[in-house]
Amino acid sequence: MFGNLFEEDEEGFSPVTVDKRVDKGKDAEPPPARGTVNLSGIRNQGGTCYLNSLLQTLLFTPEFREELFRLGPDELGCLEDKDKPEAKVRVIPLELQRLFAELLLLDQQTASTAQLTDSFGWTSREESSQHDVQELNRILFSALESSLVGTSGSDLIHRLYHGVVVNQIVCKECGNVSEREEDYLDLTVSVSGLGGLEEALWSMFVEEEVFDGNNLYRCSRCNVLVKATKSAKLRKLPPFLTVSLLRFSFDFAKCERFKETGRYTFPLSANLKPFCEQAEQPDSEYTYELFSVIIHKGGCHGGHYHVYIKDIDELGHWEMPEEEPKPKFPKAQAKVSEPVLVHEDPLSVLTTILSQEASRTVLVDQLGQKLLDKIGISWNKKFRKQHGPIGKFLQSQSDVFLLVSNGTRVTLKATTPTVAGGDAAPESQAAEEGPGASDGPHWFDLNDSTVTPIHERDIQKQFQGKESAYMLFYRKAGLLRPQEAKQNRGYTVPPHLLQMAQEENVTLQQRREEYDASANTVQVRLHLAPQYRLENGALQPKAAAEDTVTLSFDRRRTVGDFRLAVYQMQDLWEGDMALTVARKLPAGLHLYNTLTDDAQSLYAVGVSDGSDLFVWNGREVSGAPLRMGCEWEPVLLTLLRACDEAAGDGGVAGSSALMPEPRGFPGGATLGALRQAVGPEDTLLCREESRPGCEGGGGSGWRVFPPADMQRTLKELALKDGDSLLVLEPQVFDTSLFSLTGDTVTVTTPSDCRWLQVESHLCAARGAQGEGGEDEGARKQAKISASGSTLLSEVKLSAIEELKLQDQFKGVPCCLRQADRTGKLLPPVREDMTVREAGIKLMTSLVLCPGAAPGPHQLFLYFTVSPPVGTEAEMEIIVEETITVKECLRLMLNAAGLEGECWHLRKMDWCEELGDALTDEDSSLGELSVAGGDTLVVTEGRLPPKGFLKMPVWLLMEQGDQGNHIGNDLDNHQGEPSTTGEGGCGAAMQFVGHVEISVEAALDDLKIQVLTLPPLHDLCVPSPAFLRVWLLESRRPGRILRGNLQPLQKLKLASGTELCVQRLQKEENLGPKELLLNVQIGIPGERSYYPSQEVVWDTGRDGSARGLRQAIAAHCSLCPDSLIIAKYCPEKYSWMVISSWTQQVSKRKKKKKTESLLGAPFHLRDGDVIGGKNLLIDSNREFSTPEDELGQQRLQEEAGTWAKGGQSGIVGPHLEVALECKGSRKNRKPEVALSINVGMFR
Repeated sequence: MFGNLFEEDEEGFSPVTVDKRVDKGKDAEPPPARGTVNLSGIRNQGGTCYLNSLLQTLLFTPEFREELFRLGPDELGCLEDKDKPEAKVRVIPLELQRLFAELLLLDQQTASTAQLTDSFGWTSREESSQHDVQELNRILFSALESSLVGTSGSDLIHRLYHGVVVNQIVCKECGNVSEREEDYLDLTVSVSGLGGLEEALWSMFVEEEVFDGNNLYRCSRCNVLVKATKSAKLRKLPPFLTVSLLRFSFDFAKCERFKETGRYTFPLSANLKPFCEQAEQPDSEYTYELFSVIIHKGGCHGGHYHVYIKDIDELGHWEMPEEEPKPKFPKAQAKVSEPVLVHEDPLSVLTTILSQEASRTVLVDQLGQKLLDKIGISWNKKFRKQHGPIGKFLQSQSDVFLLVSNGTRVTLKATTPTVAGGDAAPESQAAEEGPGASDGPHWFDLNDSTVTPIHERDIQKQFQGKESAYMLFYRKAGLLRPQEAKQNRGYTVPPHLLQMAQEENVTLQQRREEYDASANTVQVRLHLAPQYRLENGALQPKAAAEDTVTLSFDRRRTVGDFRLAVYQMQDLWEGDMALTVARKLPAGLHLYNTLTDDAQSLYAVGVSDGSDLFVWNGREVSGAPLRMGCEWEPVLLTLLRACDEAAGDGGVAGSSALMPEPRGFPGGATLGALRQAVGPEDTLLCREESRPGCEGGGGSGWRVFPPADMQRTLKELALKDGDSLLVLEPQVFDTSLFSLTGDTVTVTTPSDCRWLQVESHLCAARGAQGEGGEDEGARKQAKISASGSTLLSEVKLSAIEELKLQDQFKGVPCCLRQADRTGKLLPPVREDMTVREAGIKLMTSLVLCPGAAPGPHQLFLYFTVSPPVGTEAEMEIIVEETITVKECLRLMLNAAGLEGECWHLRKMDWCEELGDALTDEDSSLGELSVAGGDTLVVTEGRLPPKGFLKMPVWLLMEQGDQGNHIGNDLDNHQGEPSTTGEGGCGAAMQFVGHVEISVEAALDDLKIQVLTLPPLHDLCVPSPAFLRVWLLESRRPGRILRGNLQPLQKLKLASGTELCVQRLQKEENLGPKELLLNVQIGIPGERSYYPSQEVVWDTGRDGSARGLRQAIAAHCSLCPDSLIIAKYCPEKYSWMVISSWTQQVSKRKKKKKTESLLGAPFHLRDGDVIGGKNLLIDSNREFSTPEDELGQQRLQEEAGTWAKGGQSGIVGPHLEVALECKGSRKNRKPEVALSINVGMFR
């Protein structure tokens, strides 16, 4: 498995590479620097946690590390010469040296083992498969021994790790001793039936086995069967003792493997003198101290490894780990004085909050809420202007506050509290800090990329359970470290590796500075005061086109630096300059707070990318004073006035009696000031009533503002942008269009607008008649006179009479229905309601259809059956409001011709997606908020328990190895259905079963539940983050579920939602604005593409075509200017070229929306295929392939067949899968043992 020492490798010292199969562009984010612990982790390549744990243990074995570093290029060769035919380059030890140098010296949070595993000869298959760390320990040491043959380190493993056990059999008759020596690399001890390591060693090396009775021993001296005793002793102890615990056993009764999870103790310090053959040496030669514990979490078929390690050379920075709060009982005689709360002092407030917490720690994100609860005002309003953000304030007060847990929690620094009545220090302070608080070596938990400090007592938690110790590493207590090795990372590191690390650190620092500069550069739009005027409470540009200046600036620099840059841009500016945060509102530009503190950074004052700043003198604009702040935000209102014809002789020539006029007003202005601005003092201002039925239908109602409201501001009256106000002068009441009753004004529709158009729809009533007569009847239309108070039953009778349909509808119920924009008929209207009450606007169309209209206490419902059982997709039914869910289900089953009890109802939500089941079958439809016009789905299957979801799960089986997913090794067995993705995506799906889970469970819990399905038992997944969950849409992966800790209820999952899981090579946690795309670059000169690669695109930073082009170019190391991209439409076998487009701008709003590929016309989403063409080497701009042309030809043939009526009935895959989803459990594949092939150097 470890391949050959002469395998190819990348040149140079490239520790920052995540994986050599992943291309990285110049704009890629550099790896983060080391954390506060100052130790580096190792990235998991998919299933290499066992390798990472062993490598960290070897790294923190100083003697092994130093012996490896002593082997120079004269013995091992150089990686640069590995391609030379006659060169002898020992790749494995060289790569191990380089990895250790990265972990020790490089300023990065994690290192990669990609180059080391490449030297092993591993492919992605090995990197994603789990193996046993005990087996790897023996195989890796054997590989190193073979690699170092002929060098000074040829006996490295033997000197450090090899010991000798002697087995003796003593004859009871003659005393003859027969012995046999065995070398051991590690001691394998039993766990089953034993309480700990000492008990296991005692049974192995102290207790004797007696041969007697039927089990006699043949003595070589006596040459007869005699009684004898058999025992074993440790003859030679190595400097480092490795102990392997046999946690996994086999149950012969059940014929299955299982893991021993019982309690099994092991000491921190062990004296092996009782177990040794010779005991004449000092005790220090027999005493061993524990320094590493490799831990296995999971079961016998898969899991995860991490390691607890003691930092012998004190290379890391240990700080007190966060502990769970424990109740403390203060002594009666010692009263600790509480800090005095001063509301005006932020230091006093935060100190009081932390001191009153039981755990003395608070999450930084929750500290602001606790401050609001304590003093009644938020940090931003009280202290931010003077002290900046709360996080920055905590960092500035480092002598008082201590940020722990990677800066997510804050606590008070340990100080001696004042004790009432004396100056005694607390006695329990040292005891509370625990044994790890003293100086000396400390323990760390190295879990792949994560390194966290732990207490020594935390090791006891690994004695038992599914997460328990698996391998123990001890070192002789007499092995002392030189003082110069303490806290010295470069100790014994070869000079050439030191130089490489220094150069790489310089490169990393430059990359971080460049990346930080680009990430912190914001685009700020400057609005200059001379180009604006104050109008209607808002700033309006003087010119027709708004003229702004865009300035790019580092948000970490101060306001003073930004002001100086603006001065330099505006050479002609004279006098004071004020910078005020502005925002574009519908009414115009409005100003908020002025940036006055030049010492604060732009980030601290809230200036972000795309912010607007107004540059002025701070007093007036074009001679007019300004009012700033939220309370004076302008409101854009629509003023409705009577048109001239309506106010004249009562006749209306137009189609409306009101004339709209958009106009802005300051939000802090009173209603009386608004009335004075729009008309005389006796003008009436009216607000449209919100009661149902008042809009349309021949008239509308308005309420006159009372006199008391004239002193209230527009904000207090809750007037917002777009609201309408009716402005009526006294003379308009002389017409018949406006009438005042109390405080209500009624606007009557003009007489020539009082009609409804009714169209007949008789296809269903006539049945099979002549085509000509049916078309003629179906197209009959009539204009019926109606007003808002006309009953709809009268409209129906008038329409039947006008259309002369009395004979057709004789004895046949009919109703009136509206139609939407697509022509779909809406639910019938109730005939006992007026036009106004039904919300029907005059001058619109109604359709006269066969069928009864619902009564006052009835509901008209649509319903469908899932899975479909007939050709009719949607059916209609009228039921009583008081009917129960169970009775409604029975009526729908009868209407659909179905039988059985395994059915339940679900309600379709507003976006036409299947919603939750109606679980309370004894409740009425009205109690469950089922309204007329809703769509119910009759779903096959019994109701899941309340609060639980039952969802079918599929496994995505990828062809090949691209991106962050890997091919699955599950075979298709007979009886297990599988489908192939459409559009030639190369992915097949296999049904694996159903999961039932609570709606309160998190997405991580769902992933763990999915892995318990029988077909997935041999799917090795280190953690839930290595599993991707898709929502299936039309049997295709449509959307990735994000937020591993989000409850399923917030993810809007419902029972019956189809899921698809996909195993990944590395951990994935997509953000809400990150999009996963499959990018494939065209092969120059051919009409085909390279294998696709997965690219994660952050649409929050730039969601335009330019942003996507730059992201793809950075990922594929291409030039953005020479790259053209297109989206693949698999259902049409066509490509849509993605480019920037000119958006049409409304003349009224004059505002251009931000270009985004998530909207029309591209609608990008997860899993979309994006093609790319590099024009520098490929002149062909056509994206289509021969396969696409064949697919389009096939679609045309199918369309022609459909038009000729040759459609054949095809059974959908849903029904077939539902019948065959119970697949048999697959047998596990045989495990493949590790193997090593090492080159010969003799």
